Amino acid sequence: MSEDIPKPIHVTAMETLNAALTNVDTLMEKHPSVFQYEKFKKLENKTGYSKVFFLFGAVVAGTLFLIAMGGTQFISDLIGFVYPAYCSFKAIDSANTEEDVQWLTYWVVFASFSIIESAASFLVSWIPFYFFIKLSFLIWLYHPTFLGAQLVYKQVLRPLIIPYMASMQKKSFLSGDVICA
Repeated sequence: MSEDIPKPIHVTAMETLNAALTNVDTLMEKHPSVFQYEKFKKLENKTGYSKVFFLFGAVVAGTLFLIAMGGTQFISDLIGFVYPAYCSFKAIDSANTEEDVQWLTYWVVFASFSIIESAASFLVSWIPFYFFIKLSFLIWLYHPTFLGAQLVYKQVLRPLIIPYMASMQKKSFLSGDVICA
């Protein structure tokens, strides 16, 4: 009966660290232009330290620089704006209308979220880990796996806005004014 029980595997902290270094090194090697593989390889050859340590140092230095430049608001603005803007520019030039809908929807939700966040800034300061929650939310909104902006639009914003849009269009039709061309 004791033969059926598997023996526990003892993994030391150093083995775990070496495995993590190997995984990151493999990732760096797969994407050399993103991680500046050759430059880190030269540093590794000159110093004898793993290029992963230099990558980690660069990431920490970059993060500290961004925090010093504008704090968490600056970082969240970068995450919520740079990639979506890039994808929006690509969508404008593509023939795929689904991309247009995705990014228009994202910008409507992003703008609504920004307005609500600024109006409720007194509450935001009391929410623990708000910065990380906000970053996760922004990424969830535009990540291709989730497309959260479409969900928020369909489930929250559209039901709130459509009744007002219908009444505004009715009034503009009667008065002859054009709200949206």
